[in-house]
Amino acid sequence: MGIAPFHLAFPVRDLAEARAFYGGALGCPEGRSSDEWIDFDFFGHQVVAHLCPEEAGGGATNEVDGHAVPVRHFGVVLSWDEFPRVEARLREAGVAFLIEPCIRFKGKPGEQKTMFLLDPSGNALEFKAMRDPARLFAR
Repeated sequence: MGIAPFHLAFPVRDLAEARAFYGGALGCPEGRSSDEWIDFDFFGHQVVAHLCPEEAGGGATNEVDGHAVPVRHFGVVLSWDEFPRVEARLREAGVAFLIEPCIRFKGKPGEQKTMFLLDPSGNALEFKAMRDPARLFAR
């Protein structure tokens, strides 16, 4: 059996913006929705954008391998080959990167491609790909 899908609910300031970003720019299929929330299939996981403008966004960062990484973020671990396809889709959609695609921890057990961006509500997302997926939790 594969990994069980996770479920994450997060605040957005505008559902139409969320639909355009997650459904359009990222290509995540839409599931159920209401006037208050939208389900998306986020690379096989269920994420739910809840309308709550006063809670959207973040701000605090921590230094990780020379970059100011948003403390509050979510994302997905892609395959090494899928990473450039997602990067190209985001660039084609005109999405700005908070941290440009790069390789982090080069030559170390956790070597990975990574990129960070913000959705229209200021929620930070990270997409990463491990050079060796078996070392995702390696020290």
